[in-house]
Amino acid sequence: MPKPSPSPKRRGRLLRFGAACVVLSAVAGYVVVQYVSGGTDDPGCRVVSGGAGGATYEFTPEQAVNAATIAAVGTDRAMPERAVAIALATALQESGLRNLAHGDRDSLGLFQQRPSQGWGTEKQVTDPAYAADIFYEHLAKVPDYTELPLTVAAQRVQRSGYPEAYAKHEPDATVLAAALTGTTAATLTCNGRSAADATATGPEAVRAALARDFGRDALQQAGAENGARDGAQDASAASSPAPEAPAAESSGRTVTLPVTENTTAGGRSVGERGWQLAHWAVANASALRIERVSYAGREWVSGNTDSRWRATGSTSTEAAGSTGAGGGAGGVRIVTAQ
Repeated sequence: MPKPSPSPKRRGRLLRFGAACVVLSAVAGYVVVQYVSGGTDDPGCRVVSGGAGGATYEFTPEQAVNAATIAAVGTDRAMPERAVAIALATALQESGLRNLAHGDRDSLGLFQQRPSQGWGTEKQVTDPAYAADIFYEHLAKVPDYTELPLTVAAQRVQRSGYPEAYAKHEPDATVLAAALTGTTAATLTCNGRSAADATATGPEAVRAALARDFGRDALQQAGAENGARDGAQDASAASSPAPEAPAAESSGRTVTLPVTENTTAGGRSVGERGWQLAHWAVANASALRIERVSYAGREWVSGNTDSRWRATGSTSTEAAGSTGAGGGAGGVRIVTAQ
């Protein structure tokens, strides 16, 4: 004989018990994730506009590293901030600021560039610094691109099937470009918790990453001593600093990048250059295990959920360089985990 079906009352109890188990499992999973991640949630990085009550954009450490590379390559080419905003909006649309190893047909990388269309080899277009550089090379050939609507300028380079899509990223790209070119001060923060795959640490890793993004000439002017962007794989081979700029100072876990009139590039002010380097270091904090960055009387320390830039109490530097557009103070001090 077939077993009798559970009574409606018993079925209700079973359903309630099952639902409770699902809820408890979800709560337990959340607690475990919070414990493992130190209580922080993605995305982990945040940038705000320089004005009071301005726009905010939140993004992941992976996106922060790629955005910082795009901005660094642009300023190394003496491209204006508008060009950096166009490049960032394009990468946000094409890849979400992720270095993709796939795409439509043979599209690859941050900008989904196609080797078959002459953008470079697969290896090249998946190198963020190369991809950004060749994007700017094409953008510079667009007549009056700084006066064009962002979506038009981006489309002249990309030839996308959906040109209107770039426009929606303009607000975020504009705020991000201002921070990563140093126009706004102390506006980019990250929680700084080390990425699981962060294996490059110490001052040499910081120098290699700087060489990768800013290139040899810019780093010589900034006092750093490692090789060119296209030779970043062997950046441990030191190059001679420019005569007028002192070499970057290293002491244990600390790298200090001098920021003076001799270290600026592309007509940028001392303060802008300093804040660009400082924000670059924060954007790379998770990947390079950077614990502390200080510049112009402000300091960022990793591991805090707010990770705000705080005054260091240094009266000699607090006034100078307090805004990206003016002044500057000494150098950018980067302290690594080891």
